[in-house]
Amino acid sequence: MAINKSKVAIGFIVAGTVTVLFGTVLTFVGPLIIDEQIVKNTVINPKNEMSYTMWKDIPVPFFMSVYFFNILNPKEVLNGEKPMVEQKGPYVYRKRCQKDNITFHPNNTVSYREYRQYYFEPTMSAGNESDVVTIPNMLVLGAAVMMENLPYPVRLMISATFKTFKEGPFLTKTVGELMWGYDSGLVDFLNKYLPGMLPSTGKFGLFAEFNNSNTGLFTIFTGQDDIRKVHKVDSWNGLKKLTNWNTPQCNMINGTAGQMWPPFMTKESTLPFYSPDACRSMELVYQRPGELKGVPLYRYVAPKTLFANGTDYTPNEGFCPCRQSGLLNVSSCRHNSPVFISHPHFYNADPVLLDYVQGLSPNEEEHGLFIDIHPQTGVPLNVSIRLQLNLYMKRVSGITETGRISEVVMPMIWFEESGYIDGPILDTFYTNLVVLPAVMESMQYGFIGLGLATIIIAILVHHKLKASDKELGKTSLAQEKFKNNSDK
Repeated sequence: MAINKSKVAIGFIVAGTVTVLFGTVLTFVGPLIIDEQIVKNTVINPKNEMSYTMWKDIPVPFFMSVYFFNILNPKEVLNGEKPMVEQKGPYVYRKRCQKDNITFHPNNTVSYREYRQYYFEPTMSAGNESDVVTIPNMLVLGAAVMMENLPYPVRLMISATFKTFKEGPFLTKTVGELMWGYDSGLVDFLNKYLPGMLPSTGKFGLFAEFNNSNTGLFTIFTGQDDIRKVHKVDSWNGLKKLTNWNTPQCNMINGTAGQMWPPFMTKESTLPFYSPDACRSMELVYQRPGELKGVPLYRYVAPKTLFANGTDYTPNEGFCPCRQSGLLNVSSCRHNSPVFISHPHFYNADPVLLDYVQGLSPNEEEHGLFIDIHPQTGVPLNVSIRLQLNLYMKRVSGITETGRISEVVMPMIWFEESGYIDGPILDTFYTNLVVLPAVMESMQYGFIGLGLATIIIAILVHHKLKASDKELGKTSLAQEKFKNNSDK
């Protein structure tokens, strides 16, 4: 049976058209399939074994690197001279976070407490916890500022109390003691006769209340009913808003708990989160795109307005009383102690702050904070949160321990909490969110290209066959005429 080549060519044209249509459909359906899988695996649900485990027990190693500002001239500072400091560190601690008391609620929220523990890592540190440093004594210089408006006789009694317990204006202690606590007769006295005045009831240390503690009771949305709300905070310790600050805007609890964000972020998206340690919500802004071992990311950084004072940035008026821009007054949630948070070395702060302390050199690379986010999933790939703890100190008459100290916001320590995804987790990210979409995209355009090529070739073949048939027809007609003429 003879094959009709023309019909075969038409068949290939139809097949090519179907292939093009299939590839075109894939270009629309493919991304929808990937997005659907992202939504499915982003929802906080114990059935999503891998993503739920990542959320519950963060598998990424996190580290806290602590740097102390060792005062080189404490006697001169007491006489009113400019403080000279040298940075000592880092002293690195591995941070372990684990969520507990996890309770799911009918309104598509989940409550939990996250517990944190710190373990010293000597091989990653520039020194040991036995290193000795000198910093301001918060119990003395902080209390002096807090009590400067009390009657003069009361201030004399306070000064006498400091002398009784041999508490001076500066502390020379080991790193371990300053971090996790040291024995103090004054602390024992205050806890006995003035309970609640200090943040901890045991030893007094800068991070004594952080180790083996939790960050409070968070209630966040699971995203089950609306993926745009996943990880966003519904309440903290039962509160829908804070009471520390002076305006409704500053008291808002915004964003997530600071570990993950909703998926499908754009360059216009911001990164809001609530920080119990800073007692406020904060918001980072997009800076630039990037990659981590082939996985695309967006870098978010702190805007200059984050710690700006109310004069330079009106929305921050609620965080006042303020000092220079670049300082956040957290006294309202730190037992009224004159403590300020800033970026390390007063980066992005009013330059005048650098004039009061010698030995600081701020720069973005070392002192700017950032979070690198995978925009499609809202999962952080690389995190570096850097903050500095400062003490406002000054001469207070009647409290002789303050000497002739000049008014200064004194940096005490700065710390960096950092971690990044690597190993099998990053490989899974790369495979599922880079390789597979690329393969699918190649298949889409491959089908379209193959279909178009098939159509073009089939059309050319069909055209050639028709031309050949036409020529063959002419030849046959000529031969028939020649035959008829010969018969005559």
